Amino acid sequence: MLEATVDMQAGDVLERLLAVARRLVPQSGLSLTAAATLARLSREGPSRVSDLAAAEGVTQPAMSQLVGRLERDGFVDRHPSPEDGRSVLTALTPAGAEVLAARREERVRALSALLDRLDDDDRRAVAAALPALRRLLAVSQ
Repeated sequence: MLEATVDMQAGDVLERLLAVARRLVPQSGLSLTAAATLARLSREGPSRVSDLAAAEGVTQPAMSQLVGRLERDGFVDRHPSPEDGRSVLTALTPAGAEVLAARREERVRALSALLDRLDDDDRRAVAAALPALRRLLAVSQ
């Protein structure tokens, strides 16, 4: 019973934290899916549209449209795969990396301002939780 309560409390806290994180996202004109796609390309390197669609939980046509807009804006480019010339890879451009870095910097500033409102013990507790949260992210992939 205690385990179920802890799981429900953790789920509620994580959902609310995600909502806060969304509000901290700067208004850069990028949708959350566009920003997540750029972040994925930054972390994982060039990808096929079908892989990006699956990873972001959208349809392939929707991701194709998104990649087209990101390409038009200069944030990604597309080129043939070196392993299979019939396949096209989408890659982050320097301009895409810049917009992503600017969003992250703004989010860090906003999150830092929130953390500054906590006392030292709470800030240390948040810092102590980071390794476990990183492991949680790793097992989710």
